[in-house]
Amino acid sequence: MKKGMFALIALTTCMALGGCSSKKKFTIGICQLAPHPALDAATEGFKDEVIKRLGEENVRFDLQNAAGEANSCTTIVNSFVNKKVDLLMANATPALQAAANATLTIPILGTSITEYGVALGIDNFSGATGTNISGTSDLAPLDEQAKMVKEIFPTAQKVGILYCSAEANSKYQVDVVADELTKLGLQVESMAFSDSNDINSVLNAKADSIDVLYIPTDNTCASNASIIDSVCSQKELPVVAGEEGLCKGCGAVTLSISYYNIGVKTGEMAAKILLDNADIKTMEIEYDEHPVKKYNPVICQRLGITPPEGYTAVEME
Repeated sequence: MKKGMFALIALTTCMALGGCSSKKKFTIGICQLAPHPALDAATEGFKDEVIKRLGEENVRFDLQNAAGEANSCTTIVNSFVNKKVDLLMANATPALQAAANATLTIPILGTSITEYGVALGIDNFSGATGTNISGTSDLAPLDEQAKMVKEIFPTAQKVGILYCSAEANSKYQVDVVADELTKLGLQVESMAFSDSNDINSVLNAKADSIDVLYIPTDNTCASNASIIDSVCSQKELPVVAGEEGLCKGCGAVTLSISYYNIGVKTGEMAAKILLDNADIKTMEIEYDEHPVKKYNPVICQRLGITPPEGYTAVEME
């Protein structure tokens, strides 16, 4: 009799506490393309927000880094699918593409993705994919970046645009920015390279014929910022960068979003999916609504550039 009474009391107490150990615990697989400050910040923001909303004891992260190899992304996400993780977070476009090819059922949230329509081959993309994929974009307003070139370098006549031809998102940005620069009366020189081995030769071949170099949000350029800076410093060629991490390495100025903030937004979306059963098919891609104009104090001093009011110094490490 007493035994049954104690069991009833224990059950009542457990229910009052919200189900005790019956609360679901989640496993999230994170595939990050490469170790890089911007991507690292997005992953950190994602994890912080998920832990905040789900509780550290209720989530396990399986974080795998592909070290810049797209093929490794495929291996990583396939392992996550085999483990039947509750959600996949894909950090950078190759990781998202690999995840999209690996599963049609597990929810996939991307981050550090420039343009989802380009990344996923969706024509006339308008916000929601209609599939098991959503996430956040790292795209800052490209028209404003083009205006920045004119604002900081009013006497410039020709702008070179450096990008990796293997990155579809980079080509998308190049097309938009080139059109905006042309509208502003500037000449544009496209400077595509196929892989990191070509950066030095492409830059050296064109650097003397341009006044300013623009680099979009491009993973290969970001990973080789020191090479770009080495060439540009010798040529005294200023760089307008598509994001803050790139600006730290080789840029004079940037209009940049916060990668930590888009990671946080992605974490918010994950919580809605896992806790509230939100339908990922209808979840629209989200953005950082407050991009900031920033300058690299070291490079600006080197080039004798005084940024206008409203620019914030990049925090140098």
